[in-house]
Amino acid sequence: MRQIATVASLCFVVVGAGCSSTPSHFYTLSRVEAPSGTPSAKPSDLSVVVGPVSIPDIVDQPQIVVTTGPNQVSPDEFNRWASPLDNNISRVVAEDLVVILGTGRVSLFQQSSNAEAAYRVAIEVQSFESALGEAATLNAVWVVRRTRDGKAETGRTNVREPAQDKSFDAIAAAHSRALARMSQDIAGVIRALDRNAP
Repeated sequence: MRQIATVASLCFVVVGAGCSSTPSHFYTLSRVEAPSGTPSAKPSDLSVVVGPVSIPDIVDQPQIVVTTGPNQVSPDEFNRWASPLDNNISRVVAEDLVVILGTGRVSLFQQSSNAEAAYRVAIEVQSFESALGEAATLNAVWVVRRTRDGKAETGRTNVREPAQDKSFDAIAAAHSRALARMSQDIAGVIRALDRNAP
């Protein structure tokens, strides 16, 4: 009987320890709302497929990887992305392009059934750095291809967005603003290619 009581006590301690462990927090990137008073984009019938998006192996994991020094990073076990980072990035860029280009015909590469989309956007993220209390840094090369004739333009977005405080919320918001800057760059090239279409 004493042995059963001891085992039960140990089980209670283990369960209690599990209950008091630090809970995980989940974050997502999001489209940045334009400041009030910003004119809306003229409606268009442009069709765009966003993706594939590739990201560095070092950040291709559920944990948010925090830059802790010039040559040091640390995955945070208790602060994680709510979905795979490459999918998160492609979704936000697609949402940005819907608003910037004034079209509802923007889809994701993974889900697209629109094989005849006029433009395709491939993105290679070369660095995606998160320094708490400092900034989010995005360095990406992207290619916009006109489907009709294969004409392509390559661009690069290199942006550092300050974090408003030392929270993970602030770093996710800073990354969202960086993606909005990249979406603006991509939209500019899509418009230029469309103006010069044969």
